[in-house]
Amino acid sequence: MCGIVGAVSLNSPSVDINYAKPMADKIAHRGPDDAGYLFFHTGARHTNRVSFFHNLTDYRFKDVEDMLPVIESDSVQSELNSHDYDLYMGHRRLSILDISRAGHQPMSDLSKNIWIAYNGEIYNFKELRAELEELGHIFKSNTDTEVIIYAYIEWGIECIKRFNGMFAFSLYDNFKKKFYLVRDRYGIKPLYYTLIPHTHTLIFASEIKSILEYKEYKNEIDKEALLEYFTFQNIFTNRTLHKDIKILEAGCYIEIDLFSSYPHLKLIPKQYWDFDFSEPLKVKDEREYIEELDRLFNQAVKRQLVSDVPVGSYLSGGMDSGSITAIASRSMSLSGQCESYSHPHNSNCLQTFTVGFDLSSVSGMELTFDERAKAEYMSYKFKTEHYEMVLKSGDMERCMRDFSYHLEEPRVGQSYPNYYAAKLASKFVKVVLSGAGGDELFAGYPWRYYRATNNKDFDEYIDKYYLFWQRLIDNRDIKRVFSPIIDEVKHVWTRDIFANVFKTPSSLQTPEEYINHSLYFEAKTFLHGLLVVEDKLSMAHSIETRVPFLDNDLVDFAQKVPVNMKLQNLKEVIKMDENEISKMQKTNDGKTLLRKAMSRYIPKDIHRAVKQGFSSPDNSWFKGDSIEFVKNKLLNDNANIYKYMDREAVQKLIYEHLNGEKNRRLFIWSLLNFEEWSNIYDS
Repeated sequence: MCGIVGAVSLNSPSVDINYAKPMADKIAHRGPDDAGYLFFHTGARHTNRVSFFHNLTDYRFKDVEDMLPVIESDSVQSELNSHDYDLYMGHRRLSILDISRAGHQPMSDLSKNIWIAYNGEIYNFKELRAELEELGHIFKSNTDTEVIIYAYIEWGIECIKRFNGMFAFSLYDNFKKKFYLVRDRYGIKPLYYTLIPHTHTLIFASEIKSILEYKEYKNEIDKEALLEYFTFQNIFTNRTLHKDIKILEAGCYIEIDLFSSYPHLKLIPKQYWDFDFSEPLKVKDEREYIEELDRLFNQAVKRQLVSDVPVGSYLSGGMDSGSITAIASRSMSLSGQCESYSHPHNSNCLQTFTVGFDLSSVSGMELTFDERAKAEYMSYKFKTEHYEMVLKSGDMERCMRDFSYHLEEPRVGQSYPNYYAAKLASKFVKVVLSGAGGDELFAGYPWRYYRATNNKDFDEYIDKYYLFWQRLIDNRDIKRVFSPIIDEVKHVWTRDIFANVFKTPSSLQTPEEYINHSLYFEAKTFLHGLLVVEDKLSMAHSIETRVPFLDNDLVDFAQKVPVNMKLQNLKEVIKMDENEISKMQKTNDGKTLLRKAMSRYIPKDIHRAVKQGFSSPDNSWFKGDSIEFVKNKLLNDNANIYKYMDREAVQKLIYEHLNGEKNRRLFIWSLLNFEEWSNIYDS
């Protein structure tokens, strides 16, 4: 797990190499163990077609890679400034697999013509390596990075379809003069890019803040993305709040032929994989589905335990993280993985982490939000070494600046508890397992699907689902709230943005097929947002989060499980409003097949428990303990948000919450997040 940065010229002989180190340094938190820089004169944009490069480290990591020159030295700087370089790649390393110097990046093949800067983990790299060795390839390290290089040499860019893991990487092929940016199937690892107009330079990085270090980029807010966010509390397109900085879509790659030049070459992402929820042609007996799910889930967790550093797990008190913990703990104990880390408590090898909440000033349904007791019970059952943290209302206020800085733009959910969870885990491990993905794959939000059960046509289905997903500001309030910028965004129709996520069916649909459309939509949007948030907040604390539910084989299976094995009752699916959390009914419907398969691992009262997400009790806190913080930030007439939003309209909605007229916890959280973001990135 690491961070990557870089630049490539699309038609001129040189990029500005002076930004390379500042860009990499900006994401040092993603890779505190090593740094590397590659500067390439490719020859593709030069009269003389000769190519050459410089592969460097820096002084701080000279002891890690003592054979490489350091970028700070006078002689290296003199050499760098004596030539043109139309490509550079930078890398910051968090050492997880093969923590020796052999894992240094950017990494090349033996010929020094194929280069990669890579962030992620390929869990099936050992199987791929064995296959490549049989084909004659020789490896000098035990890293998955090197496997990607030789997989590309053997199978071309199509090799990415064979990778089971999470990844974002840049790869340069000096033989073909081709450059690639690649992102994994599900979007677990982020990758951002932008084009500098006047120099036609493509800038890319694992985080937006690195792109901002390339000072030729002119930072400006994307008002269309802002409108999108305050409709859905998420961004469904490839936009970000930073104008012209895009996120590479999940399951996509960009290919650049350096023999072509801008504008003839197009920066159009190519999709190599997409979700496909559909009813199977032949339905098997439920028992067969349960046994296959059991096998694949065990396989997924065990695959993702591969590591040369200690591995832990989040343990929320729910079924998904509990199931992962049960299997991981047993597997690590049986394999002797505990002893390989020289862990001081080998009997309690797997370390688990829970964040709870101080509920002394909370009322209503939020009194159930603290799941520490369930987590402690499962820790006892699974014999883990357990750690927990209790959050109070003031903890949100204390972390907001760092939280917003690392998240880089508001995304889905009230996620500051995840920030503290990662902070807790980072004190003990470098890798942590997460239960993300279980709900989206196995229909864990049954109250969302009733809009999918009875529709006269696809447009009606879109309309009903769209109205549910307007989580922050209703359409009737949009013009008033965004009146300062409405002329610039009046052409934006958020229903069209919503509808464009879906694949349009060719025929009338059954209720099951409509629910599969909902599962597809949520995997593409809600899950993607959760993954981006999890990556940013974990890497802020230099730890790697892995998501066993997003194992390729498990995902392929889950997509083909019949809907009636995920939901118990399609005719009377429960109706709830996620904004009005105090009025939400609890339900133990959803994830039926997963519950049955996991019943052999976790206690009955856990796998049969009602659905409850990981959320802080902010409905109460915003009206109580945190009310002064909310007022100081959002009722301040000089707040930055009022450059884009109408003060009177916004404050009217805030007072509706403070006066108890309507629950607007999601809206208030999003305003706080946006205000903090604006102070950091837009001031």
